[in-house]
Amino acid sequence: MNEPRYPYVWVHVKELEADEASAALFDLGALGIEERDASTLIKGAPGRVTLVASFETQEDAELAIGQLPLAWDPALHEVIGDSFRDEWKKHFHPFAVCEGVVVRPPWEPYDPKPGERVLELEPGRAFGTGLHETTSLVSHELATLEAELRGRELLDLGCGSGILSLVGLVKGAARARATDIDPEAVEVTRENAVRNGLENRIDADCARFLAVEQKYPVVVANIEARVLIPHAREIMNTVAPSGVLILSGLLAPQRDDVLAAYTPFTLEAEPVRGEWIALRLRAPKTHA
Repeated sequence: MNEPRYPYVWVHVKELEADEASAALFDLGALGIEERDASTLIKGAPGRVTLVASFETQEDAELAIGQLPLAWDPALHEVIGDSFRDEWKKHFHPFAVCEGVVVRPPWEPYDPKPGERVLELEPGRAFGTGLHETTSLVSHELATLEAELRGRELLDLGCGSGILSLVGLVKGAARARATDIDPEAVEVTRENAVRNGLENRIDADCARFLAVEQKYPVVVANIEARVLIPHAREIMNTVAPSGVLILSGLLAPQRDDVLAAYTPFTLEAEPVRGEWIALRLRAPKTHA
């Protein structure tokens, strides 16, 4: 019996070109894209971001390569069999995602130190082991806001594996709502909530920004500038008056463009890790 074959297009781009390249690959028919850089479990090309885009057929992948800039070094790769799906696991070990919270995969034990809370996380088919700087940046901001978060509701836009919702809950949030346009991410979030005994405090669904009618005192959105900027008004509308909005998934040079889109929210903090930045914003006392 023949083993399944999976075609992929690899491109190697500058960090500032990653959003543009991702958009181009999706426009050309990519089914999904994995981003690799110096911070991810599987590293990208030195000094560059490697995008690994899956396609339904080899013909689709070859047609896409023919329309991509040569400077991105587009190339066809083919994976045979399913063993590659677990390859990343050898790189995923217990680590502190923020103060007092350790993330561990299900296949590795960890003895918590006094005061530590351990989250068992299986990313599955969704983005979000917590090792990427963007996830860590938001987690640290949630830890900083622990007193404000306690007993309140959290909205996690673009939840991926649900890690930020889980961090918010163990840092004191009463409930979390996790949304993602990917149904598999929603299912993975639910599975991770069950793993940690938090399923009764989290709601996960596929609602888009406009479908979120309730306003939340704390909102996190670890997405990308190409999504955060055009949808700024809808995202701001999910934040309660005087509430907190934490944005990430941003390269530092994108800071000014994102801030401009989120007027009249005010900037409270802008932590940086490597090339990535998070923006902690405060909603005005009254806003539409």
